[in-house]
Amino acid sequence: MDHQPALDERQLKRARIAVAAVFCVHGAVTGNFATRVPWIQEHAGVSAGQLGLALAFPAIGSSLLMPLSAAITHRFGARAALRGLLALWTLALVLPALAPNIYTLCGALFVYGASSGMADVAMNALGVETENRLGRSIMSSLHGMWSAGALIGSAAGTLAAHLGADARLHHAVAAGVLTLLGLVACQGVLDLRSAPGEAAPPRFAAPPRSALIIGMVGFCAVFAEGASLDWSAVYLRDVLDTSAGTAAACTTAFTLTMAVARLVGDKGVDRFGAVRTVRGGGVLATLGGVLVVTAPGPAVAMAGFGLIGLGVAVVVPLAFAAAARSGPNPSQAIAGVATITYTSGLVAPSAIGGIADLTSLVVSFGLVTVLALGLVAGARVLRAGARPEKAAGAARVTQA
Repeated sequence: MDHQPALDERQLKRARIAVAAVFCVHGAVTGNFATRVPWIQEHAGVSAGQLGLALAFPAIGSSLLMPLSAAITHRFGARAALRGLLALWTLALVLPALAPNIYTLCGALFVYGASSGMADVAMNALGVETENRLGRSIMSSLHGMWSAGALIGSAAGTLAAHLGADARLHHAVAAGVLTLLGLVACQGVLDLRSAPGEAAPPRFAAPPRSALIIGMVGFCAVFAEGASLDWSAVYLRDVLDTSAGTAAACTTAFTLTMAVARLVGDKGVDRFGAVRTVRGGGVLATLGGVLVVTAPGPAVAMAGFGLIGLGVAVVVPLAFAAAARSGPNPSQAIAGVATITYTSGLVAPSAIGGIADLTSLVVSFGLVTVLALGLVAGARVLRAGARPEKAAGAARVTQA
């Protein structure tokens, strides 16, 4: 990518705020959708099994179409590409609620997931470039803003559901508001463009091997995150015989822990570096897994889930950043890592349930503990994607 003219510190801070707002908007779409899934299920007249099938289609759409993001960015420039892809994602929110049956629901969720994945790659690539130019870590807090947006969207969706609002109306209003906010936010992001004569990246191509290796670290983290998010309440209820309120509070606390850890995680990355931060996170997550599987009561288990959340919170942002710096095409590398992490998020809930059916939930979270330990062993692969010094980034800016 050809670089825009040199930017001063104030302009870079503005770009950082803008890309953070983009992450927040992206997360808010997910929050608004997730809270209305029961309404969508009832409206489409699908069974629980059919709904489970339909909910696989966002991941399928994301995995298949994420590689297109690099070609779109090359053709239109980073800012224009992000503007269009983010608008496509926010507007796609209206589609699932309109679906009258399982077939249209699967199609709507495919488009919903595809637009999400392409926007995800574009905003992460811009986030990494903004981080490079600032010369300090921001990727963790950007993903923290995504989590904050998801919480805001969930709150809006919960309120709409409580009021008995039709999800078609709710999502139409939310899509309109979020599209407008996204267009405003995109005005401030870096406006990177391809250098004259630069070859266009292939529309579909296998990600570099380095990105696949980095992606496996992300796989471990997302598996632990997905398992804890979807099964922590069930674990407390079925294994430790807690009340429904206490079980639900564990999931809420885990979500908040993840969001807070990401918002403040950049300070740790700047001080200790990506490798030591992920290695330390792996130790915390492993300790948390041990507490969960040996917990004599809910308090210890909740502490364990909290440690898992703290330990894995910054891994995916750092994996995206390392992938983007590991090869000549950041978007392609990010798409590779994102495909692996999306797959992990899709596989984790069902894998935990399948193992629990064969053995027990305690054994299932033993697997989570082992994967958390894998973060300790695999953290070193993030060294290849170490952030360049600010001065080097500034030099590249002046070459426009």
